[in-house]
Amino acid sequence: MIGATPEPGDPFGTARLREATLRSWRDSPTRLTEDTNVERDLRVGAYRDRLFVELAQNAADAAMASGKPGRVRVALVDSELRFANTGTPLDARGVASLASLRASGKTGGTVGRFGVGFAAVRTVCDEPRVVSVTGGVAFSAERTRQAAGIAGEVPVLRLPWPVAADVPAGFDTEVRLPLRDGVDGRSLLDELARDVADLLLALRWLGEFDVEGRVWTREADGDVVHIRGPEKETRWLTHRGDVVWAVPVDADGVPRPLEEDVLHAPTPTDDGLSLPARLLASVPVEPSRRRALPGPELAEALEEAAKEYVGLVRLLSPEHRFALVPTPGFPKSTVDATLRDEVLEVLSGQSWLSTEDGVEVSGRQARVLDVDVPGLSTLLADLVPGLIEGPAQVLKAVSVQVIGIEEVLETLTGVTRDPGWWREVYAALTIAVESHVLAVERLDGLPVPLSDGRTLPGARGCLLVEGSAELLDLLSDVDIPGLRLVHPAASHPLLERLGAKHADARELLNADQLRDAVERSVEDVRSGLDGTTLAGAVLRLIADCGDDAPRWVGALALPGTETWRRADELVLPASPLLDIFDEEVFEEDGAMDVLDEDFAGDWPQSTLEAAGVLDSFAVVVDDDPHEPDHDLPDEEAWWDSLPQPPSTLVAIRDLDLVADDAWPAALRLLASRPGTWHALRAPQGHAAWWIAQYALLGGAAPNEWRLPDADLAGLFDEVPDVGLNTNLLEIAGVRTDLTLSSVDEADDLLARLADPDRVVSPGLTTRAYDAVIESGVEPRVPRAVRAADGSVVDDALVLDVPWVAGALEPDQYVVAPEDPERLADLLDLPLASTEEAGVVSEGEYAPWAELPALKLVADQLGIRLPDGGVLVHDPLTVRIKGAEHDVPWWSDDRLHAADTSEGLARAFAWAAGRWPDRHLITALLDDPSPRTLLA
Repeated sequence: MIGATPEPGDPFGTARLREATLRSWRDSPTRLTEDTNVERDLRVGAYRDRLFVELAQNAADAAMASGKPGRVRVALVDSELRFANTGTPLDARGVASLASLRASGKTGGTVGRFGVGFAAVRTVCDEPRVVSVTGGVAFSAERTRQAAGIAGEVPVLRLPWPVAADVPAGFDTEVRLPLRDGVDGRSLLDELARDVADLLLALRWLGEFDVEGRVWTREADGDVVHIRGPEKETRWLTHRGDVVWAVPVDADGVPRPLEEDVLHAPTPTDDGLSLPARLLASVPVEPSRRRALPGPELAEALEEAAKEYVGLVRLLSPEHRFALVPTPGFPKSTVDATLRDEVLEVLSGQSWLSTEDGVEVSGRQARVLDVDVPGLSTLLADLVPGLIEGPAQVLKAVSVQVIGIEEVLETLTGVTRDPGWWREVYAALTIAVESHVLAVERLDGLPVPLSDGRTLPGARGCLLVEGSAELLDLLSDVDIPGLRLVHPAASHPLLERLGAKHADARELLNADQLRDAVERSVEDVRSGLDGTTLAGAVLRLIADCGDDAPRWVGALALPGTETWRRADELVLPASPLLDIFDEEVFEEDGAMDVLDEDFAGDWPQSTLEAAGVLDSFAVVVDDDPHEPDHDLPDEEAWWDSLPQPPSTLVAIRDLDLVADDAWPAALRLLASRPGTWHALRAPQGHAAWWIAQYALLGGAAPNEWRLPDADLAGLFDEVPDVGLNTNLLEIAGVRTDLTLSSVDEADDLLARLADPDRVVSPGLTTRAYDAVIESGVEPRVPRAVRAADGSVVDDALVLDVPWVAGALEPDQYVVAPEDPERLADLLDLPLASTEEAGVVSEGEYAPWAELPALKLVADQLGIRLPDGGVLVHDPLTVRIKGAEHDVPWWSDDRLHAADTSEGLARAFAWAAGRWPDRHLITALLDDPSPRTLLA
């Protein structure tokens, strides 16, 4: 219980909290999973980027509770982030709140109300601590795993431990976060420095914020809040009622409207706002504090906030009030849509606009022109009667009666005028756009005269030909819906800003309308339309661009021998692929067809290849791949085999279409072209990975063969002569070593080791088992294993200690020096050290210092005599596997040695930590002369 008397050294009763949590995990294992999932969701979801926001909120709450403006200091000490603050210190209720993912000790009036904000520390740290003048607590992933008796992911913030509190002078509490590997502390501090000013505005109980010596302060002067930082000072004009509205102002009080913002409740949420001013309001929010909580309470809060918006507007001088009228645009959130509608309604109905005689009127009582475009009224005089020039029209959103530019555009639609007149209209509108009197987006419906005599609304999708008669002739017979060519006499840069594009060959080739036509061209031809005109036009554009074409032209319909197909599904009539791909590939409804020979003769081969027609294998390039979606064979399996997703992808298409007996020719073709040769050699690339497993050389995959000089005889057969050089065989995956890249390869290697018909040397056997361990995969348990003598046996021990080898025959154990425990697990075999065994002979204890011969050897080798001694037997007999054996040495609780040079040397080498010198020690015991040592 939180209110119970704490134990000495544990002022917050963390032991009871831990026991309660551990008991809940024991009683309900699903609770542990739930807690883990909740913390993970908070860490990677709700609080993934709210570390300093949540810590600053806690600091503000502590300051408010103490009744004094708070100070915050953030520093990076080595790799530990420290966040110190003044205010009410940590108490037992606060600790209980920190250790709960679902409850809070905070009460009304504080910023943080849900008790889960501290989970934000988990985004950067696994071992957070909170120290206060009243005591401290620590959280630890490793200690939680130990306490819960589990491995893997655990909820770190559920088990608190008491920790010594050494709060820095002048502060009451400090959060200490040893940063996780890969977290850049300097970047965190730089990010915080960018946000400090906004935090101080939102959290009025914070007066000072120090980020490693860079200090920001907050000071209120009437309606203006000054935020002073190390590089600049910002001023906010604020209206404080039930909510706070704020807008940045300069030293003269001129507003600097916000272009976009988020709802502050009062700290930032994820609900975007497009209002010119910032709203700080205690609206209902979700527990994550990232979104406003929909419902009647929110609707009422937004309505009341809107009513107070006019109070902020009235604080400005009349000539600057227009800046706070919300501008048109798509809402950035549901809250934005609701709030903006409410604000506009308030500004429409309440008085805030000053007339010439000083009377304030509402928006509905005002009259104003929409835009002030010099010269435009003269051009439109006979089309819009009574139109005059005036100020920018920014007030129609608040029900001001206006003549809008949209109404002007509607009037212009369908008007027939000389193209030069239209150019004058565009020039006048350009002045308004460049002076920011008129937003260019509002001109989307501006009429444009086309070369075919039509005048259509909107410049988006139009093409500015600028006298390219040849291109006009080229496209005159092509029916491409939506392709619109602007009359050259009306061409103007404004049309380009409104979405028109230049119509040289390259621009035309990249027009969205042309792309759409190409992508549906096969479907159009099969529905009965003639594809010849479009095919000729696109190929001509490709040729005019120097055969440089976008990838999507591969969808262009071209004639094949059977029917029209996509260009990238056609092969040139003389392509070597015709002899490499399987015959079924070119059958009816097959994956490929051959380009019509007469059509191919009309175009340069380079142009056809640029359009996607194949002469050799196609290369797939993606500079920023996100997922295995490139239509490569077995691409997902390759992607999953990589230690991390590829940063770039260079692969070869259609490898799965190669005939089984054509792989030598296919590999020679791949090596002969620079693009495919580069893709074939790409590190960890798809092409080499797939070929190694699925290509066929001499009836088997390349990774089932070895190169002639590879030291793998017995495990792998030498690759047959298929007419490929050694370099190409190696790139194709023919083995030079025992590197394994998949579970299937590991399974195959273990099966080869278990094949009694294979003769494998003991050394290669050991290296093979080490290779399986190093691969890190989880192969199937083999039916048999290969023992130390090279024989295949059904049962054996995995040798993990050297003395057991002396009691067993080599066919009774398997050797894997790198990691015998891992090998025993993979092979489902027992370790030699776990086999029941014992010394059955009697020995006489002899300290090492009392063995003169060994003392002489130790002196010769410069070895310090180890402590203790050895039990000397004559002979040394042990029992293992139900039989007795004489062995040279043994180790159980003590060292044993037979009274022989070999036995004493091995026991001494083991005790002295000089195991590699055991054979030299043996030789010196037999002949301690310098000749033995030097030999």
